[in-house]
Amino acid sequence: MRPFIDDLARRGELAVVRRPVDPRYQLAAVTKALQKAGEQAVLFETIEGSDLPVVSNLYGSHERLCRLVGAGDRTFCQRWIELTDACLAGKDADVLEQSPASVNSEFRSGALSDLPAITYHARDAGPYFTSAIFLAEEPETKVRNLSFHRSMYVSDEELRVRLAPRHHLTMYHEKAEKMGKPLEAAMLIGPPPQLFLTAATPLPYDADEVEVAAQLRGEPIEMRPCKHIDLKVPANTEIVIEGRFLPNERRPEGPFGEFMGYYVPVDNNAVFEVLGVTARPNAVFHSILCGSPEEVLTLEITIAANIFQRINAILPGIIDVICLPFAFHAVVQIRQQYEGHARQVLQAVLGAEPTWAKYVTVVDEDVDLYDFNDVFWAILTRARPDRDTIIVPETPTFYRDPHKDHWGRMGIDACVPFARRAEFERKRLVGADEINLEQWLSQA
Repeated sequence: MRPFIDDLARRGELAVVRRPVDPRYQLAAVTKALQKAGEQAVLFETIEGSDLPVVSNLYGSHERLCRLVGAGDRTFCQRWIELTDACLAGKDADVLEQSPASVNSEFRSGALSDLPAITYHARDAGPYFTSAIFLAEEPETKVRNLSFHRSMYVSDEELRVRLAPRHHLTMYHEKAEKMGKPLEAAMLIGPPPQLFLTAATPLPYDADEVEVAAQLRGEPIEMRPCKHIDLKVPANTEIVIEGRFLPNERRPEGPFGEFMGYYVPVDNNAVFEVLGVTARPNAVFHSILCGSPEEVLTLEITIAANIFQRINAILPGIIDVICLPFAFHAVVQIRQQYEGHARQVLQAVLGAEPTWAKYVTVVDEDVDLYDFNDVFWAILTRARPDRDTIIVPETPTFYRDPHKDHWGRMGIDACVPFARRAEFERKRLVGADEINLEQWLSQA
């Protein structure tokens, strides 16, 4: 993560806050204000109650994520599929992790209370760890999984973790419980960026996600043994919290302000027994403001890439896919090939993504896919509500939905009529892209 931060600083994409900041509410408020002002990452140098600086919004820019995966002139979807397909196919199999000798001697031990105790929202139950990636092994196969799960601070010995249904870590925990064993896991705060992206990506249950991250990196990821559990972790991770999930134990966690913008109520969730904390010299703590671009963008682009891959395999003319302005809305850009093409795409997306694609819109190639105003303009000027809308009633989408608030799905064909495409040519102002307003508004 450090070279990534240094690169952002060189590019002018890192804001630095030097005055002391209170981790209770104030840090989140400043982060939110900076995100409203632009896409810069932010480094807080002085945190009250902790010796560690905090960085946030590292991954909150679509352009940065494209740069991170080497997209070049390709879309993120195209490049990400190229990379993950190669990894899962076993290409570049010589790029695996290695274990440096005596690396543990560089790390200093500490306690959870040494870390920044960040409370984000007004009704949060207390400080939360929002950026930590859990690394755990499947109890039988030892395949490694990387996943995000928020964790509520209770004491230096206990965190309470919300494990969502269907997540691989949840399945690991349940399998270990049936075996009568705790599940060992390490929480990675500030790992290499490739691990961050891999953790946000839906991969097959039997995919070793540490190996996938190493292959995405293009060079070995050095690993070091943990001090308290039988796991190895990436050696240049800033902070590692070692522990285990207690079997058959659930305790109250929450409320917490989640990514949808609401508070998730108190519920009985998994108990993580903390066995030790280690940190690199001069470690930097990574914080993610839930619901911010840094959290939802990585989710959205991997959802979009998954949709792109599946529908591109069965239908022609797929140009790009994006989730805009939120993960529940997939927008597909196509080059129309025949009458009814857009409707087929809608149906394909609804079948390909059962969890997130609550709303789907299909647009033509002349629409700016990354501008929600332009997408909505296409809906308003090209879609007839009574003819170009598909409603799928009584169908579940988002998995954590006990009251069925997210049941039902909608598809919108916002493409021009295939036989009348010439009538929908967009007007163009000659020379508009070349105007320099400073020259026109100067007094000279």
